[in-house]
Amino acid sequence: MSLTETAALERAALALQIRDACMNVGFFYIGNHGIPEETIDKVLSAMKAFFSLPLERKMKIYHRQSAHVRGYEPLLDSNVDPANRGDLYESFVIGGEELVPKEGDDKKVDDDSTIIENQWPSEPAGFREAFLSYYHAALGVGIVLRRLFALALDLPETFFDDKLKRCQIMRGLHYPPQTGPEDDGIIGIGAHSDNMQCFTILWQEPGIQALQVLNSEKKWINAPPIPGTLVINISDLLSRWTNDIFRSTVHRVINRSGVHRYSIPLFFGTDTQVEVEPLPSCVSPERPAKYGPINSGEYVQKLMQEMYQQSFTASDDAIRHDDGQ
Repeated sequence: MSLTETAALERAALALQIRDACMNVGFFYIGNHGIPEETIDKVLSAMKAFFSLPLERKMKIYHRQSAHVRGYEPLLDSNVDPANRGDLYESFVIGGEELVPKEGDDKKVDDDSTIIENQWPSEPAGFREAFLSYYHAALGVGIVLRRLFALALDLPETFFDDKLKRCQIMRGLHYPPQTGPEDDGIIGIGAHSDNMQCFTILWQEPGIQALQVLNSEKKWINAPPIPGTLVINISDLLSRWTNDIFRSTVHRVINRSGVHRYSIPLFFGTDTQVEVEPLPSCVSPERPAKYGPINSGEYVQKLMQEMYQQSFTASDDAIRHDDGQ
């Protein structure tokens, strides 16, 4: 589907397409998204240069040094699927930041919270600018989508505007080729749903198949990169907010392409002070509310604690299965 429709009737028709995709699949592609190819090319080049640096230089901004896990995440540092032994990716994680600080910006988000600072590498040159340029372009896509999601849920178009403003996280991901046995318990990233956000905007490097989605028949199907498109998937928090009318779909990454793969997800989350409970338009006598109210910030904090209690740094035995990077 295309995001270029601007007239009210066109937006309403697009919202119906989104509603159908979210109810039946939980994943969909969008075209005409407005992110310039030059912006994508620059961030991809910056990612390749950064991830090719020696490990000790990347570890200077190790993400667990940051109170909110911003920075570099090495290979096998996480394991989202307890059935596996580790996730074969490395990433660089940022949160919201202006490319040029605004005059008079005191970094206050709300009365009781402060913008979290990112950790930036000193090399390669231009890395921060390339990353933030893509971040803000993708953020613009999310702002359009949050209004379309509201229309798809029979809500006022601006319903999410004051609830999904500041908690966006972006990751640049590098997946080396998987060279170990298929049953060794290490893949690009194990089966999971995006559990902390509302929706994800994903750019995939063209020509490299790795992403798979678990369909309603419990079969894995490929979600190949389509040039000029982004993949949108529903996350657990929006599924909960919609009383499970919108589906949060399980997915994984297996990179047996023989080449290095890069992707960029932007996770569009809910501001920390927002109370989330099933929306009135998603509750009826036939479909009573499945969930009670939760505070978004407390919900995410609990999930983060659980995730990092379960994750691990791989043993030498596990590392022998990767490609040596």
